[in-house]
Amino acid sequence: MQLPRPVGREAASRKYDILSALMAFALSQDKHVQRQVLRIMALITTRYNWQRDELTMGQAEIARLWSVDDRTVKREMARLRAQGWLVLKRQGARGRVSVYGMDLNRMLEDTRPAWPLIGEDFVARLDPAGTAPAGQGTSNVVPLRAAPSPVADGSVWAAAQARLHQEDAAIYGAWFHALTSAGLEANCLTLAAPTRFHATYVATNLKERLLRALRQIDPSLRDVRLLA
Repeated sequence: MQLPRPVGREAASRKYDILSALMAFALSQDKHVQRQVLRIMALITTRYNWQRDELTMGQAEIARLWSVDDRTVKREMARLRAQGWLVLKRQGARGRVSVYGMDLNRMLEDTRPAWPLIGEDFVARLDPAGTAPAGQGTSNVVPLRAAPSPVADGSVWAAAQARLHQEDAAIYGAWFHALTSAGLEANCLTLAAPTRFHATYVATNLKERLLRALRQIDPSLRDVRLLA
C-alpha cells in the first residue's frame, strides 16, 4: 500500500482513517499490544508533523507523556523501529534530539485484519479494489499492493504458503510471506518472524488458519510454533 501524505483537502479524513485503524487493531489485541499502540497514537496526536513526516521529541519529553521512565522509552522506541512503524530519519547529536518519521503504509498493512471491525464502509474506503468494480468510487488510499507469490522449493512450508496465498493474498502478503521455516521436530514446525510483534500477532490471531494449511500438506503435523 502506498498512502498519499495526509495533507490537503482530504487530510482530515485520512488522519482519522489511520487513527481508527490503529484503535480497532489495538482493541482486538492483548494488553501489551494495546499499550504499545496507545503510546504511538499519543506521539502521533501530540507531536507528529503530518505534512513533514517528522516527530521531533526528546526522550525525557516522551517519558513524561507516557508516564514512564527513560529506560522504558528507549526500549519501546527500539521496538517500534524494529516493527517498522517508526523510522529514524536523523540521529540526535550535540544536544539535538533525534528526528523520526512514521511509516503510515506499514501501520495500515499491519492493522488491515481489524478493518472489518470498524465496518464495511471503512474497508471499502481503504481498499476499493476489493469491494467495487474498477473505475467506480473514490478513496483516500490507493489499493494494497499485490502480495508477493510464494517461492516453491519443495518444502512443507512453501506448499502451505502457496495455499495461504491462494486463500487470501492480502493476509498472506501482510503476515505469512515474511515467515521462514526454522525447523521441524516432534511433529511441530517452527517458523521465524521478523519481529516479536509479528510473531505474537500471527500466534494470537492467525495460528488456526496457519495450522490448517500446514495439515493439508502434512497431516502428521500437530502444532506450529512462532518465534522472533
